[in-house]
Amino acid sequence: MLQFSRIKIGFIVFVCLFGLAAAIPNFLSEDQRNALPGFLPSDTLSLGLDLRGGVHLLLEAKTEDVIAVRLENLAGQVQDLRRSVRALNFRNIQVDDRSVSFEVTREDMVERAREELLPLTQPTPGVNPLLSGGVQEVDLARDGTRFTLTLTDQGIQSQKRDAIQRSMQVIRDRVDPSGTREITLQPQGDDRIILQVPGADDPAALLRLIQTTAKLTFHDVDTSISPEDIARGRLRPSQLLLPLKDGGSVVIKKRVIVAGEDLIKANPSYDENGRPAVAFTFNNRGARRFGNHTRENVGRPFAIVLDDIVISAPRIISPILGGQGQITGVGNVEDATELATLLEAGALPVELTVMEQRTVGPDLGADSIEAGKLAAIVGFVAVIIYMLLSYGRFGLAANVALIVNLILIMGALSIFQATLTLPGIAGIVLTIGMAVDANVLIFERIREEQGAGRKPFAAMEQGYSQAFSTILDANITTFIAAAILYLLGSGPVQGFAVTLGIGIVTSMFTAVVLTRLLLATWVRRARPQVLPI
Repeated sequence: MLQFSRIKIGFIVFVCLFGLAAAIPNFLSEDQRNALPGFLPSDTLSLGLDLRGGVHLLLEAKTEDVIAVRLENLAGQVQDLRRSVRALNFRNIQVDDRSVSFEVTREDMVERAREELLPLTQPTPGVNPLLSGGVQEVDLARDGTRFTLTLTDQGIQSQKRDAIQRSMQVIRDRVDPSGTREITLQPQGDDRIILQVPGADDPAALLRLIQTTAKLTFHDVDTSISPEDIARGRLRPSQLLLPLKDGGSVVIKKRVIVAGEDLIKANPSYDENGRPAVAFTFNNRGARRFGNHTRENVGRPFAIVLDDIVISAPRIISPILGGQGQITGVGNVEDATELATLLEAGALPVELTVMEQRTVGPDLGADSIEAGKLAAIVGFVAVIIYMLLSYGRFGLAANVALIVNLILIMGALSIFQATLTLPGIAGIVLTIGMAVDANVLIFERIREEQGAGRKPFAAMEQGYSQAFSTILDANITTFIAAAILYLLGSGPVQGFAVTLGIGIVTSMFTAVVLTRLLLATWVRRARPQVLPI
């Protein structure tokens, strides 16, 4: 276990030098970082809201819209039953605040109607997976030939919770699509969301990114209506007058051909004239619907509607069968990039209103940084002194590994651009103690083997081999705990988990591999009769 090939030695040296190269930019000025060769890392640590400031937002969700949409869908299901079941005929379909009511035209339809409507009242899976029985969202009541489908209190709460959860996921996909900024995003009460974005320097752009609904739909343009009818507002229930982005207005058919929910990819691109555009790709269902519609409507215009504004109304030249398309006339490159981000993240299920907005300045985080630095320095010096006094030359090797460990942690955080928060500093301080824990186990084992009469080289061989399984088990269990914290936690908890997880990996490398190389090299060269431990 103490034999190292040249390949292993080269790999260890490479890892250490690469970690040093990744950590060095944190100690350079911006001009010096820009002057670094392109093949060297130049990213620095990304500090969290509590360390470098940022934006704190309290958002309120208009969850009443979700209830209205749920009732509209329920009414649509009733209309679908009327069309699909010939033995039934409904009339006077009315939508109230929390119910949908209607009548059957004949008494002999009552029992068949009840059988067909019962599936609409079946429990649906809730947001909480522990509720294995699901949520009873809809109740069915009958008074003679009149039926009423009513949303239950439990169903309304479930709809609101689900809307909040979906809104949070959309916000996360928009603000932190790569998942490395470690934003804090959590619900507050029944209809509010807390969002903290570290390092955000443009609150207006952040709000625009969050509050844009980004509801994308494709519709037929209705060319059958005359300009006189449009001017007098004589529109049929199936028609809708919407403004054009470039001015003017157009009448579209309310029926949606394809919706943004069928988009699987959107990215900024350029049209055939070199102007910014957004290219999109549908899933199989959306591609099939879009292809069938364009095949059957060649020569007719269709409208691309984003948040109730027609951004484009091109004429179908030929069938579009590949499931791919392009939205033109979106503005400049920044507008195209923002629109692509919004479309790929998905539409917000509810409207969000800013209830509170705070900008945290970096001065507030400066005290936290200084306190964290002091804690790290005190812990670092205390560990170094203890290891030197307890294990002498072996302790010196452990201290070298500890320094390399801190460099590797800093380098890894810089490379992955994981946000360092105040709990993250606590994770680093904890790692300082954990980093030498493995060395303590190994050194104590070496002492026991030497006390049992083994020669120096054999004592070290046995010490490392006997302690390795214990060290590995301990670090695996701690890493599992860090992974659970990251998966189930949010914001600062995730920051702690990230630094702890990285620290576990780097400490295993430095404590088990690097110190073994240093001590094995010294023992082969010095050939001591007794190990100074």
